Amino acid sequence: MILEMKVPSPGESITEVEIATWLVQDGDYVEKDQAIAEVDSDKATLELPAEMSGVITLKAEEGDAVAVGAVVCLIDTSAAKPAGDAPAKVAEATPQTAPVAASAPVKETPAAATSYATGTASPAAKKILAEKGISASEIVGTGKDGRVTKEDAVKAVPSMGTNSTGGARTTSRSKLSMLRRKVAERLVSAKNETAMLTTFNEVDMGPIFALRKQYKEAFTEKHGVGLGFMSFFTKAVIRALELYPAVNSMIDEKEMVTYDFCDISIAVSGPKGLMVPVIRNAENLSFRGIEAEVKRLAIRARDGEITVDEMTGGTFTITNGGVFGSMLSTPIINPPQSAILGMHNIVERPVVKNGAIVVAPIMYVALSYDHRIIDGKESVGFLVAVKEALEDPTTFLMDGDQKKALEL
Repeated sequence: MILEMKVPSPGESITEVEIATWLVQDGDYVEKDQAIAEVDSDKATLELPAEMSGVITLKAEEGDAVAVGAVVCLIDTSAAKPAGDAPAKVAEATPQTAPVAASAPVKETPAAATSYATGTASPAAKKILAEKGISASEIVGTGKDGRVTKEDAVKAVPSMGTNSTGGARTTSRSKLSMLRRKVAERLVSAKNETAMLTTFNEVDMGPIFALRKQYKEAFTEKHGVGLGFMSFFTKAVIRALELYPAVNSMIDEKEMVTYDFCDISIAVSGPKGLMVPVIRNAENLSFRGIEAEVKRLAIRARDGEITVDEMTGGTFTITNGGVFGSMLSTPIINPPQSAILGMHNIVERPVVKNGAIVVAPIMYVALSYDHRIIDGKESVGFLVAVKEALEDPTTFLMDGDQKKALEL
């Protein structure tokens, strides 16, 4: 029996996927539920498991865009499993090459001789080369007597400057994955279709440093996850969203949709590029709950196991460029959301406190927002509320009881 394997729907609104990598070869014997391919959608990379055991025949190439529901391979379920490690397909016999007689002379191909035509070009080639700013003398022609043909001119690449060092100057091309192309489209769309502005502030991370130093070991020992910065920032964002609900809103044609829940998207770097998994109803989670969910989603994104559902939705995004050393940036809104908070690296800087210059661990934060529905007063107020909560987490995020908030 020949089974036709079709592309399953990875999620709502996705109509096609791209074959990123075949994990098997044409003619291999595959087991049921064995991963046979990795496919890219515009939201995630997913594994395609074999529906039955048998010998597989591939019907699509790597890099092909395939519609959802289209046949990508055939599985012959009646084929017997090969014994041991022997391959399912029969290798073709390799014909032996006849020995060359010792007395047969080997003819050398003479190098192309330079002639009067070397460095000259046909009229069509001259026109193309002129448009590219290339001299015919710079090209080795493939025409008669070294003449530069039209095809030579079309393939010619302008020089990237004089290379006096003698070093290699090669280039390479690789096709962008569907996920990367979709991310690029969304980012350009966000820049072009929103009235995006960015406001900045700075946060003294000293109080959070002190809290983590005091409770980090006990927190990890009891809950099995580290006490990082993300739980503090998520808690601070949730408080600020409650104070400024317009930031937790989206535009739907002529209407503004405001949410009474906080689904916080966390931008993480995965093996296939930027991914933005969502912490659902983060307003109901404790510090322990947020840290556990961040860890779970980050591991799934790193291992390529994240699903479309886990990245769909989100009412606000937090991105942390500080882990890569970024001092300051203007993050791009994750549409259709209306705002995104950027965290950056923490550096000891001189600041003034109570009239004296002291050294403190300072982080610059940035809020990019859609000015169509978020006014300057709201955006600045939101970021000040985040700063306020981070600089006094015991009061604003822990209700005055640190151990209770950390469940210690």
